[in-house]
Amino acid sequence: MFRWITKNFRTFLWAFALAIAVWISAVTSADPDETHLLATPVQVQVIGQDPSLILNSDIPKEVEVTLRAPRSVWKTIEADPQLVSAILDLSGLSSGSHSLDLQIQVVARPVQIVSFAPHTVTFRLEQLDTKILTVEINLSGTAAIGYQVGNANIEPGEIVVAGAQSQVQKVKRARVSVNLNGIRENFDQALPIEVLDENGQTVDGVTVSPDSIHITMPVSQQGGYRDVAVKVNVIGRVASGYRLTDISVFPPIVTVFAGDPKLVNSLPGVVETQPLDLQNAQEDITTRLALDLPEGISIVGEQTVLIQAGVSPIESSLTMAGEGVEIIGLANGLTAHVLPLTVDVIVSGPLPLLDTLTRQDIRVTVDLTGLGVGTHQIVPKIEILIANVVVESILPNTIEVVISPSGVVTITPTP
Repeated sequence: MFRWITKNFRTFLWAFALAIAVWISAVTSADPDETHLLATPVQVQVIGQDPSLILNSDIPKEVEVTLRAPRSVWKTIEADPQLVSAILDLSGLSSGSHSLDLQIQVVARPVQIVSFAPHTVTFRLEQLDTKILTVEINLSGTAAIGYQVGNANIEPGEIVVAGAQSQVQKVKRARVSVNLNGIRENFDQALPIEVLDENGQTVDGVTVSPDSIHITMPVSQQGGYRDVAVKVNVIGRVASGYRLTDISVFPPIVTVFAGDPKLVNSLPGVVETQPLDLQNAQEDITTRLALDLPEGISIVGEQTVLIQAGVSPIESSLTMAGEGVEIIGLANGLTAHVLPLTVDVIVSGPLPLLDTLTRQDIRVTVDLTGLGVGTHQIVPKIEILIANVVVESILPNTIEVVISPSGVVTITPTP
């Protein structure tokens, strides 16, 4: 028996190899390998970093990876892209410049990593440093006339700057900028902090904690000054057929002053302008008017205010009844009869224009150009000779026209 096995060993070996080949062929044809670039780039994960060190250079945030795998494995990866990861392992590295290859890991089998880019990452590690700074306030602009700004309150007064040692050492000042231009009310805002070097330039690559400062400043009005609203004193009426659409004043609030604070305090909160005469106005009005102020009180700044009054014609409608129909475009040798002979035209527009409208200002026509013998239904055309007056409708909206040869008696239908 042993001799028989020895004699046929080579045959058994070839049979086994052939069986393996057939099995691999069957599996491959049912689940063929495919090579693709991952549709979504893989995010780079940094691990093993010494907490006392910080990256002081940009590293790639994502990597493009090409894989070769059976179709069934591709479906698994596409369903869960997190199965592929890119690792930058900083374990055991000290401060200084380094260059490392990324590690691509795929939690699926079988998979072959064909390529990935970038392949190598160059970076620099530096010692983590911190610095505590007092925040400076940079004030710009001035409060509105008659107002004064009190002392600022900052919370918190100090901030912590952290980052790579080389960047933190550049930081010399922490500043917050406040614009007080035209302020009339108490200032209460949270503002971002700037960290600057010795030349006043912003230092990047560091973190600031907290990243904003809460600043409050009291703003009060000085004695003898007061803000009051402006009321337009209107006299007269716009022309008949017109209406006043709006009146605006700029500025709507003015600051007044008196040597005796009691005078401004006695004001009712508003001051009137000199009279704005609207008598028979038919168009918009733009003008400047002085204020009617009690003796001893003056206005601070510009001595007049800008007034704008909108005046528009009243819109209305009018029915012009019994307008005659005119025939145009009738060919030679033909006669036309229309029914009805007149129409009613409804027009709309500014009331003053409608009041002047006459029959001579409206023309109603039926154009018979190109029409032959027979009965036709024609939509009349309306022409208004006054601008800004429009046709709303016409009654009836079609005209019956009977065209016949000249000299032929035509029976006109009964209306």
